[in-house]
Amino acid sequence: NRCGHFLFLMWWTRSCDWSWGAIIWTSIGWSVSVGLGLLCCIYVATLHENDLWFSNIKEVEREISFRTECGLYYSYYKQMLQAPSVQEGLSELIHDNLTESKRTINLLQRMNIYQEVFLSVLYRLLPIQSYLEPVYFYIYTVFSLQAVYVIALYLTAWLLSGSWLAGTLTGLWYILNRVDTTRVEFTISLRENWSLPFLALQVTTITCYLRPQLIALQQKVMVWLMYVTTFCFCLTWQFNQFILLVQAFIIYTLDCADFLTTTQVTTLYLVQVSGLLSVWLLQFCNSMILGSLVLSFIVAALFVRHCQSGLKTGSLLVRLGKMLLHSAMVLLLAFTINYLAKKALQLRSDEHIFKFIKSKFALGPTRDFDASLYLCEEAFGLLPLDTLERLAGTLLLYPYIITLLLLSGMLAMAALQNRPKGSSAEERKGAGDGRPVAFRPDVAYNLLHTLFYGLLAFSTMRMKYIWTGHMCAVAAYGVCGTELWTLLLNALRCNTKLRLVRYAVPLVMIGCLYYKFWPKVMEELSELREFYDPDTVELMTWISTKTPKQAVFAGSMQLLAGIKLCTGRVLTNHPHYEDKDLRERTRQVYQVYARRSPEEVYDILRAAGADYVVLENSICYERRHRRGCRLRDLLDLANGHIMDGPGENDLDLVPASHPRFCEAIKMDTAAYNALFTRTFQNKTFHVYRIKKKRKKKGTGEEIKH
Repeated sequence: NRCGHFLFLMWWTRSCDWSWGAIIWTSIGWSVSVGLGLLCCIYVATLHENDLWFSNIKEVEREISFRTECGLYYSYYKQMLQAPSVQEGLSELIHDNLTESKRTINLLQRMNIYQEVFLSVLYRLLPIQSYLEPVYFYIYTVFSLQAVYVIALYLTAWLLSGSWLAGTLTGLWYILNRVDTTRVEFTISLRENWSLPFLALQVTTITCYLRPQLIALQQKVMVWLMYVTTFCFCLTWQFNQFILLVQAFIIYTLDCADFLTTTQVTTLYLVQVSGLLSVWLLQFCNSMILGSLVLSFIVAALFVRHCQSGLKTGSLLVRLGKMLLHSAMVLLLAFTINYLAKKALQLRSDEHIFKFIKSKFALGPTRDFDASLYLCEEAFGLLPLDTLERLAGTLLLYPYIITLLLLSGMLAMAALQNRPKGSSAEERKGAGDGRPVAFRPDVAYNLLHTLFYGLLAFSTMRMKYIWTGHMCAVAAYGVCGTELWTLLLNALRCNTKLRLVRYAVPLVMIGCLYYKFWPKVMEELSELREFYDPDTVELMTWISTKTPKQAVFAGSMQLLAGIKLCTGRVLTNHPHYEDKDLRERTRQVYQVYARRSPEEVYDILRAAGADYVVLENSICYERRHRRGCRLRDLLDLANGHIMDGPGENDLDLVPASHPRFCEAIKMDTAAYNALFTRTFQNKTFHVYRIKKKRKKKGTGEEIKH
């Protein structure tokens, strides 16, 4: 970050000839960026405290507040701190036999938890144990990354527009649209909350790298910063390869449209490859990275580009034909390389992602259990229209759309212009009498970034958090930049008012936002709630005090993550779904909510090594999802059984021969009592001990005990 700050100041002072006014103006801009970042950090931290009364609840309640997979990730931070030494903690993670029963797995290879390892080591080293609890050190670090996120977006808008007022508007929009830009205050440990700030920093460094004013030394420093931010982004999120694939498409499009030089394209690709391979080494040669589609695409793009040197020559129609042929060859080669790589590596860990994509776009079977789990969640559905209504309410959507339309038109015109034969972007850059590029490459990159990730957000709502933050920077560039105002004012023949308009309009907008939203923000910060989940607290307390420490628990993925964190017991399955064997085991364990015989369920749970199974009324009698998306419906469909309740069923579905297990077991009939013993229950949870088989002395007959 210091290098980036230094380079930015170097560029600014060069353009302003070190005038005192420029130095003061730049210093104010940096101060405002830090202030907005801290404001965002304090804002989300206060909301988190007010919503849970986090400072006053018990430790078990704090841990329960880390819902679903958040609890699983935080448990490894807790495990590292409880280990006698860092070395022993790392050894436990590398040879873990608590997360998946009857299996020893390397957690550092399987999961992206290096951030938890780093924080635990840092907490041990810093002299803060006496006055800062480990949980606060963890959550404050994540909230601080939100400050980094805001500063990165601020700098991107500043670089694009040349005015830090654009950065100010970006930061304010990000904070006021908190519902759509982040969910960090209630999903602290999610991998995206760690990784997206680094992605925003990477976009900032790419924006700076593509500026024509940089000298050779500055470009080299920017390349290293791009590598560091790409590496940190990839290390902290398991979905990094899919995000980088979209970014690779952006680079490829800019290359085909001749907005980047050969050196720039190759450098950007190699930065991505270097970041991924560095993570591959740290994750003990994780095969998912080598089998990723983004690596195959980059190799194909570079190879075909090298073989087709005359791609950008000829008339417009000739170049378009060459580009289509070029793209077809790249895609064909990329899929071929990816197919061969997965065959060689015997990689099937990421097949659920492609099942989800096929099912989402009706390209594959719709009854697949893994794909349906994703499709039935709102987060993986289409972007709701009320999102756009909220964005419009903060004055963000309208300037964004105008900016997007104008820039897209300008980009299309620049890309479709005929060029003299042999005049690539690199040759024009090197030639003193060449025609200058009509569209800035840094603006072109950010435009395609917001377009591509916008399409991703509309198709999958969870991906909107990548789009909306950058959306703030693009809209602020449109309001404060010179290019768009010059175009509009020239059309109105008022070009003499450019300086006045590009400063007055953002100031007026900032004033309107303050007047409209400051009272609402203060009201939101004054709302006080308290964590309340007595049934889960009672369950965790019972497990901690009444069951053996090596007991193995089966149940839903979400609940088991909390059991791992709060009690340290062994799990049969968990929410980190990036392993084929684990997905199959999860589907088998979930048969407790299907129509299966007690003997079948018993055999499944014993095969997984379970000693106890936790049944949840909220799943057994679920009403949150529509018919066909309830977990019991997904299991019925996968098993070929007719679903519960009124409604149509496919003709090939048949009635089940057994009642639903989670309901029938509560009747305490002999068939169930012979295999399961109820050991705990409250309004929400029912826990059953799974009886073990043993042989009578002198006979071969098995009995349960």
